[in-house]
Amino acid sequence: MKNLRIGDYLVSKGLITEEQLMKALQAQKESQGTKRFGEVIIELGMLSEVKFAQALSSKLKVPFVDLSNMKIDEEAASKIPEALAKKHTVIGISIQGKRLTVAMDDPINFNILEDIKISTGMDTIPVLATKTAINKAIGKTYQKQSVDSVMEDVSQHSAEEHVDDGSKERIESAPIVKLATTIVENGFRADATDIHIEPFKKYTRIRVRVNGDLVELMNVSNVVHNSLATRLKLISGMNIAEKRIPQDGRFTQVVDGVTLDVRVSSLPTVNGEKIVIRILSNGSISLRKITDLGMTDYNYGMFEKMLKCPHGVILVTGPTGSGKTTTLYAALGEIAKPNVNVITVEDPVEKNIDGINQVQVNSKAGMTFAAALRSILRQDPDIVMIGEMRDAETAEIGIRAAITGHLVLSTLHTNDAASTITRLVDMGVPSYMVASSLIGVVAQRLVKVLCPKCKKMRMSTPEENELMGIENSIQIYEACGCPECNNTGYKGRTAIHEIIHCTNDISEMIVNGANKDQLEKAAKTHGTKLLRDNVSVLVQHGTTTIDELVRVTYAI
Repeated sequence: MKNLRIGDYLVSKGLITEEQLMKALQAQKESQGTKRFGEVIIELGMLSEVKFAQALSSKLKVPFVDLSNMKIDEEAASKIPEALAKKHTVIGISIQGKRLTVAMDDPINFNILEDIKISTGMDTIPVLATKTAINKAIGKTYQKQSVDSVMEDVSQHSAEEHVDDGSKERIESAPIVKLATTIVENGFRADATDIHIEPFKKYTRIRVRVNGDLVELMNVSNVVHNSLATRLKLISGMNIAEKRIPQDGRFTQVVDGVTLDVRVSSLPTVNGEKIVIRILSNGSISLRKITDLGMTDYNYGMFEKMLKCPHGVILVTGPTGSGKTTTLYAALGEIAKPNVNVITVEDPVEKNIDGINQVQVNSKAGMTFAAALRSILRQDPDIVMIGEMRDAETAEIGIRAAITGHLVLSTLHTNDAASTITRLVDMGVPSYMVASSLIGVVAQRLVKVLCPKCKKMRMSTPEENELMGIENSIQIYEACGCPECNNTGYKGRTAIHEIIHCTNDISEMIVNGANKDQLEKAAKTHGTKLLRDNVSVLVQHGTTTIDELVRVTYAI
């Protein structure tokens, strides 16, 4: 077993087939030695990075560690210089006497172990971790010292140069470039979706949106604000001379081995330009399944039935930032087979998916959703995804496409599934067309998940029982806060869903002009579980809090 090649070992354990092994070996051969076998297996989507690392760990008899769930000893990490850690993708995680435990993705590379031994003067014990986890840990561990040094450079630089004219030399000065890069890196490492750079009279505040809430990251001197704003506008392709009107741009940046697609928006305010940066990971999402998005087995069963329909419209609805696009991408991943032609129209294209034709909307050039859709229907598509039904024209073309035999997936901004149906009719789409084309609607929200380390148990009150729709008091949990969750009490988010199938009864009600309440009542008799029902189950299971139930579903 010891001399067995890792590929044969994976086959023997039933993790991949003989056919997949041949395909992977061929791909590795074509890379001409630039990729290791494990990298090829992960790239081809045969195994996830964690599954491959666990298999390698059991073959090599080297312990596997999950760095995302462990505290790294800062003293151990500081033993290895940052440059060496990045060069070899290694990080020190603990010290015992003169022995340093080092996490690496290639634990049998003795040259690396020797390098670490010479640099630290300590005996090294290797453990196995995934490359992604090590890169992220390196970024997080060494970021504090890099932030401090960047801030020092920036303050020195601004002290030397009081005149802030946003000149090109100043924009491209090393401290400002480093500060812009550091802000995006720290935002990504904090798992932020957005970064807000807000100018005030005496300082500039930088906040990041984590788990849906804005958290302060740092404050910088307002002296550097113009230079920082201009630097971000420059790299994202905006006009740096124009400061009176809002602008949009984008750029890419590699952080901890992950290529980020970064969207930038500028808005003139009384104290200068406010910049908002949205971080989108460009990583492969082919392994993201709908079941990974928090959908319950019951709702997943309902959603799967909808995806089996050969033609019609499936709508995913919810407010901005509720994960609608992620759900659509996961759905496309399930139905996009080699024998179907899938085309998407998006503004912007958030993630590139292999094997799918994605079209970017460009309003300035006249490439609107409606114009793109008309052209797409002449491209012989089987499945069309419309990023958003923003106006009556787009909605009508999408619905006509569904009636003529295409499967159309799209999003809409509404509060729940039933109001989506009435919204389409209000937008001017004839009710008979909505009734005959609609397969179903998925409404979703994101709720924060309690930190398992510090959540506190208590009994529910009668008012809370009423909110959850139960009669007797039960054990529920509330948020506390600990270093593990940055004292927020929550760690991560999960989605809740409300799914309405457009049955014959509901189609008939749509044609007869039924309102939201009537549609909701009919949907419940056909098995729809409302958002409130779904979130109250999560509260009862101790996954989230009553506060989240109220925040997400409260109505007067």
